[in-house]
Amino acid sequence: MKRCKWCNLENDLYLKYHDNEWGILRTDDKYLYEMLLLESFQAGLSWECVLNKRDNFKKAYDNFDINKVIKYDDNKIKELLNDKGIIRNKLKIKASVNNSIIFNNIIKEYGSFYDYLCTFTNNKIFYEVEKTTNELSDNISKDLIKRGMKFVGSTIIYSYLQAVGIINSHEKDCFMYKGGKNGI
Repeated sequence: MKRCKWCNLENDLYLKYHDNEWGILRTDDKYLYEMLLLESFQAGLSWECVLNKRDNFKKAYDNFDINKVIKYDDNKIKELLNDKGIIRNKLKIKASVNNSIIFNNIIKEYGSFYDYLCTFTNNKIFYEVEKTTNELSDNISKDLIKRGMKFVGSTIIYSYLQAVGIINSHEKDCFMYKGGKNGI
């Protein structure tokens, strides 16, 4: 079975992620939140590095319970900074709490984070390969930054949109390739 070239065939976590998550549309807020939090930690690193620590992040971040994360205080931030199982970057950890508050505010404003994203996408799935940013990721990134989020530049948001299936970038040789069916 052929997969995208970037998928490390030696890493079972990566194979499962590629085959069962990446590029598959997910609209539930818990998943969208988890992926945005994880993608923000990817900045400057490989996704595989973050993915390998995903279970540790899940434990450290109270199973990605946004209602708990928005209440994290300095003591919890110190605890996270000492957790060798996650990426211990102080700016990213502080941003994760701040971004969680903003994510939660967006849910209150739009009803769901997916509904917020749809204001940019018009409920469409985008099919494109070999890109790292586009006008969609530029616009969402600008809006999130304007709202006060950090580590949400256009490249991170593009990667996020691929992860949650709004952008499907499976390569033509990949068994998951859909090539523009029912989308743009």
